[in-house]
Amino acid sequence: MESSTAISTATQKLKLHFIMIPFLAPGHLLPMVDLARLLARQNNVKVTIITTPLNAARLRQSIDREVQYCGSSPINVQHFRFPNVENGLPEECESLDTVPSRDLLFNFAIATTMLQKPVEEVFDKLVSPSTPTCVIFDKQLPFVADIAKKHKVPRTTFECHNCFNLLCNHILFNNPKVYENVSETESLVVPGLPHMIVLKKCQLPEWFSIDNGEFSALSEKIMKAQEEAHGVILNSFEELEEEYVKEYRRITGGKLWCIGPVSLSNKDNLAKAQRGRAGSNEEEGQYLKWLDSWPARSVIYACLGSLNDAPPRQLMELGLGLEASKRPFIWVLRDSHKSDEMNKLLKENGLEERVKGRGLIVRGWVPQLLILSHTATGSFLTHCGWNSTLEGICNGVPLVTFPLTAEQFYNEKVVVELLEIGVSVGVESNVHFGEENKYGVQMKRGKVKEAIEKVMGEEDEESERIRERARNYGEQANRAMEKGGSSYLNLSQLIEDITQLVIRCRVEDDGEGEP
Repeated sequence: MESSTAISTATQKLKLHFIMIPFLAPGHLLPMVDLARLLARQNNVKVTIITTPLNAARLRQSIDREVQYCGSSPINVQHFRFPNVENGLPEECESLDTVPSRDLLFNFAIATTMLQKPVEEVFDKLVSPSTPTCVIFDKQLPFVADIAKKHKVPRTTFECHNCFNLLCNHILFNNPKVYENVSETESLVVPGLPHMIVLKKCQLPEWFSIDNGEFSALSEKIMKAQEEAHGVILNSFEELEEEYVKEYRRITGGKLWCIGPVSLSNKDNLAKAQRGRAGSNEEEGQYLKWLDSWPARSVIYACLGSLNDAPPRQLMELGLGLEASKRPFIWVLRDSHKSDEMNKLLKENGLEERVKGRGLIVRGWVPQLLILSHTATGSFLTHCGWNSTLEGICNGVPLVTFPLTAEQFYNEKVVVELLEIGVSVGVESNVHFGEENKYGVQMKRGKVKEAIEKVMGEEDEESERIRERARNYGEQANRAMEKGGSSYLNLSQLIEDITQLVIRCRVEDDGEGEP
């Protein structure tokens, strides 16, 4: 009874400090910053993000605006130096999307294995016995778990994936016979899921196919860091994948807080335009003006993410499919070492000139949230990275799926088979990251045109059903984030659970032993 009273009294006085350590890639960094902003809006919460100087600069405008306009607690950003030059990388390379060549991916990976010491030096200055602390980290940096253990600080992982992904990986890692003796083109069933899901082995994340001791050891460290954490914070919402959330909680016995879609923390157009980069009113106006010129739900938005390195000839097939759709479109081409080859193909083909006025071809970065939330956007051709997929879902936009690598075929299954809010272009095989040129052209323009028509056709009943389901999930996503919604309540529960954990450790054993 005395212990319970002590915990209750301490809870009322406590100001919790969340230290957040994201992986150095936009798809990991941006959603964690969105989570930081959501936490900073809560009472009695302090937030610190630990990252590199150039990544911090990407976030600065968004974070400053959060404090200025939302009345949030200041978000502290602390820096560590990224060992780029000593690993053969340019000085300006501090994030995976800024690696100038696929030949340097290994160098970047080696550099990330050298981060424990510089991160811990920053961490040491932030943690004190008088400040109750919880670490939220990306499992791609498993060494953070060791730092947290050393300081006897509770730790949770933040997943920029969905629960379907977590459950599939958990089951397969614990049942290797399901995939070990299966050929790359052979189909397999992931056992123990709420629905029957059939995948080819070549569609699984590449770590199930790579026979490499160092890679396997890292995968084991990552899984261990996640399983030993005090819970998983998930950028999803319970209504989207309720059966998978329940099954994951049952099979792991661990805490799981669905607090997404975190991108909905960006409410107004300027916040959407500035997410991840210092966007301007002029830039915002450029896209809005173009989109305003088209009818509602008429524009295709095509973007394959910040890390895609698809061969230029494959990208040309995509572009020719967009042209063949005879619909207006925004097509984003990543600025990469292949840009010259891509521009040459576009010029030789004459595509850009033929679609002038109807097609807006953008090289580099675009304000994706701003585009997806515009009423003119009628479909999203996506690589099925979870952040992009969820951003499409929460804006009620049906999807055309073009998975490339990693967990993206999982996400395609969610979109096409479980939610039935999208259509696949028919890509058959996962492309190993950094080996894109080996795979050539996997998908032709006709498949792109066909998939677009299936989600945007005006006179097709199934097309309308797809669009209606997409609209419904968009409404559910927004309700989940509103006061009293499932994600709103899960965020409150996360803070309560971590607070109770920190206090219980202090009251019961005065901080001795690992929390």
